Amino acid sequence: MTPNGVEDEEKFLASGIAGIQQNAFHMHRALDSNNLKDALKYSAQMLSELRTSRLSPHKYYELYMRAFDELRKLEMFFKEETKRGCSIVELYELVQHAGNILPRLYLLCTVGSVYIKSKEAPAKDILKDLVEMCRGIQHPLRGLFLRSYLSQVSKDKLPDIGSEYEGDADTVVDAVEFVLQNFTEMNKLWVRMQHQGPAQEKKKREKERSELRDLVGKNLHVLSQIEGIDLEMYKETVLPRILEQVVNCKDEIAQGYLMDCIIQVFPDEYHLQTLETLLGACPQLQPSVDIKMVLARLMERLSNYAALSTDVLPEFFQVEAFAKLNSAIGKVIEAQEDMPTAGVVTLYSSLLTFTLHVHPDRLDYVDQILGACVRKLSGKGKLKDSIATKQIVALLSAPLEKYKDIDTALKLSNYPHVMEHLDDTTSKEMANVLVQTILKNKTCISTDEKVEALFELMKGLIRDLDENLHDEFDAEDFKEEQNSVSRLIQMLHNDDPEEMLKIICTVKKHIVTGGPKRLPFTVPPLIFNSLKLVRRLQNQDENAPEEETSAIPKKIFQILNQIIEALSSVPVPELALRLYLECAEAANDSDLEPVAYEFFTQAYILYEEEISDSKAQVTAIQLIIGTLQRMHIFGVENRDTLTHKATGYSAKLLKKPDQCKAVYSCSHLFWVDDQDSIKDGERVLLCLKRALRIANAAQQMSNATRGSSGSVLLFIEILNKYLYFYEKGVTQITVASIQSLIELITTEMQSENKTADPAADALLASTLRYIQFQKDKGGAVGEKYESIKS
Repeated sequence: MTPNGVEDEEKFLASGIAGIQQNAFHMHRALDSNNLKDALKYSAQMLSELRTSRLSPHKYYELYMRAFDELRKLEMFFKEETKRGCSIVELYELVQHAGNILPRLYLLCTVGSVYIKSKEAPAKDILKDLVEMCRGIQHPLRGLFLRSYLSQVSKDKLPDIGSEYEGDADTVVDAVEFVLQNFTEMNKLWVRMQHQGPAQEKKKREKERSELRDLVGKNLHVLSQIEGIDLEMYKETVLPRILEQVVNCKDEIAQGYLMDCIIQVFPDEYHLQTLETLLGACPQLQPSVDIKMVLARLMERLSNYAALSTDVLPEFFQVEAFAKLNSAIGKVIEAQEDMPTAGVVTLYSSLLTFTLHVHPDRLDYVDQILGACVRKLSGKGKLKDSIATKQIVALLSAPLEKYKDIDTALKLSNYPHVMEHLDDTTSKEMANVLVQTILKNKTCISTDEKVEALFELMKGLIRDLDENLHDEFDAEDFKEEQNSVSRLIQMLHNDDPEEMLKIICTVKKHIVTGGPKRLPFTVPPLIFNSLKLVRRLQNQDENAPEEETSAIPKKIFQILNQIIEALSSVPVPELALRLYLECAEAANDSDLEPVAYEFFTQAYILYEEEISDSKAQVTAIQLIIGTLQRMHIFGVENRDTLTHKATGYSAKLLKKPDQCKAVYSCSHLFWVDDQDSIKDGERVLLCLKRALRIANAAQQMSNATRGSSGSVLLFIEILNKYLYFYEKGVTQITVASIQSLIELITTEMQSENKTADPAADALLASTLRYIQFQKDKGGAVGEKYESIKS
């Protein structure tokens, strides 16, 4: 509408409101003086303002509401008049003498309301008279509001069962007939609006009609509130009459809205029992009507009804609801060949939700729906439509949310075929949903076939897809996703070792192609899950033949070696070294010396060739020493080789303090409590003396470069090692050597150029307290420590 048009409309509205207010004023004065003649005169003049054709529906509604408020006051006056002895019949005839038909009919409806309330005549006769007389207004806008007023004043006066206006037999039929007739006429007026005015104003008219649709829909709401309408009447009379009007009006807006109204206002059980009739009307609607939304809302209502209680499910089985809905959807999709993909998937998604509520045990129905969706999507490749993609995600998520069990989804043969139509980003999101479902419900995937199927569905998470290669990389999201995959791998389990080995092989096949970013996340959990199987086998029947018990662990260790080698493409040598050492320790516990030695060899190669950072070297050598100390499987030759290498690495660390700590740690490699064959006091002492020399060299370097003697913390740490081995009974560690070390530390602590070190002071104090504590124990221990002067 042009600016001038808007201004003109505002002027017409203001003029109409002014006319209503002026005439209402005079009407009130007449009412106050009980002057019925003048009251009717001014009320008719007031209502004449509603005869205008110059207002849009929105503005006309404003004008109508002003008049409506005044009519309510007039109705109260009529009630008072009847109480004072005025004949309602005469009043009913009197208002019919109004000059113009529109004011006459408004007054007639107002008096008719009072007439019904007086009960001087059957309600059905008065209602029939009113609804017939309203035919006199055929202007769409004025007629709609007039009939809306009739519906408003009569809705509480219908001759319904239990109502005070209930008449003789079949009284409900009269009430239904009145509402249906009024609905039919209002719908005809509403549809006629579409065909008035120039073609270029079509959009404007559609907008105006949308603003008026509730006036028509209220009739169906009134119908749904009539208590006397039982299932039989609804099935035989009400629904057929409504659908007849809906189909015959041949109007896209009316058909779509009214079908939605039917679904929303009438009870669920009625829809279920009349499903065939309701669905039969769908193909008769205009091709442009959004039937998919009609069916989707119907299935949503029925799904919610089924979810309320299992007691209603037999009703669904009795009427074969699934078969009817499935058939109807097929016919709609077939009839509308140009239906967008999003619409097709929406229909199948709604049908799937319905099926999961009504037939949760019928996986064949679920797979049948997915299969139908796959057939419709065939040849379309990966979908680019975001709405269709969203609907497919909803379709695939529904079984997961219902069953809370990935096992069930894996039984659906068409599930992966639907996923193939997702773009790579959405496929990744859907894979994440699958993983989170498994983690949330702690589902154990226990067979090789299920793992294979699951990892195929998860391919968006476990390998690089072409589309993603150049996408912006979000490190935090990626880390979270891969951590979820890692947790999933840890949950894979089967009590049968052979089957578990198959699962490990399947997972390995999928993750080794995951690319350098993923391997550091996915390899460790698979390694540890495999080692868990190895430990489990150790605890099984020890009476089984050695060949039989060691066959599976050997296979596992071969696989583990291959998996860790895959990390070389990343590269993450520190992680690979840790994993080699973990495997070496597991091989040790399985009494597989060659395997354990091979893992140690690989760890040493990594240390020599790949780890160059000094801090990483310190951490790695401590891990190597700690793991090697716990090994019991090695023969003398192999152990000497590995120990010699470890001590050599320790002495070659860059920083003297790191060298010192690594060398005194190596002393533990020559004295292991529970292994009599590894008790070499000479080499223990040799390591500790070497550590002392390195500590002394470190102090001298500090003195030369900083002008101070540096910390004595290293000497105190070595003292603690002396005390440890002294207590363990290493004869080469004597009281004299301990005493001289204490004196050396004390002297250094008292040195003038010593650097203050609270950590060293605290450790020395703690060490001296320990010595005193051991003395105070008495007995053999006390006697052993008595000769040490602290």
